[in-house]
Amino acid sequence: MSILKRIGALSVPLFAAQACTAPLSTLDPAGPSAEAISWLWWVFLAGAAGLTVFVMALLALSFGRPRAVSERRWTWGLGVWFSLAILSGMLVAGVAVGERLVPRDAAIEVHAHAQQWSWTFTHPGPDGAMVEAGRDLHIPAGQPVDVRITSADVIHSFWVPRLAGKMDAIPGRENVLRIQAASPGIYEGRCAEFCGIGYATHRFRVIAHDPAEWPADVPAPAEEASE
Repeated sequence: MSILKRIGALSVPLFAAQACTAPLSTLDPAGPSAEAISWLWWVFLAGAAGLTVFVMALLALSFGRPRAVSERRWTWGLGVWFSLAILSGMLVAGVAVGERLVPRDAAIEVHAHAQQWSWTFTHPGPDGAMVEAGRDLHIPAGQPVDVRITSADVIHSFWVPRLAGKMDAIPGRENVLRIQAASPGIYEGRCAEFCGIGYATHRFRVIAHDPAEWPADVPAPAEEASE
């Protein structure tokens, strides 16, 4: 192996580690929903790795000398039941995480309205009237927030990788996504659906504030909202 190939091989883990802590990394969760999705990603990776190792082992054995093989063991024991066990485990994990992400209890409500190519955020103020929060979404840290997502024109997709999964914004329909930031900070968001030539600029930020130190110049959302 040449020096360049060795350097390239050694640099892969370094770049992978940096990607895990990037602003848009799903593997650097900052809230309970994102943690569940990150855990599911690792489960799927382990399942896929197990199947890959199994197939590669069979491929390696095929280069050896012929040997007596029990058809029942290889076809049913390893070919069917081994694969079925791994895939069933992945299915159960996926369903469990999906159920966990469904909003069921009351939470603060905000509205995210998408258009080509920007987001507008509003939320009920303390007196019940709708308050426009601008192009950044401000939320209290440590509290669940339901984002009610709509679109003015085409299909968009609301995505804050470190806080939750993706949710489509569909014209004529309202979808709800539960997000929560474990600590104050700024979390990058993107439109995850290609929506035209201005797609590259369809970005936003979720700014999580300490409820006890909420900025005076930012309108605070109502503490509670009924579903």
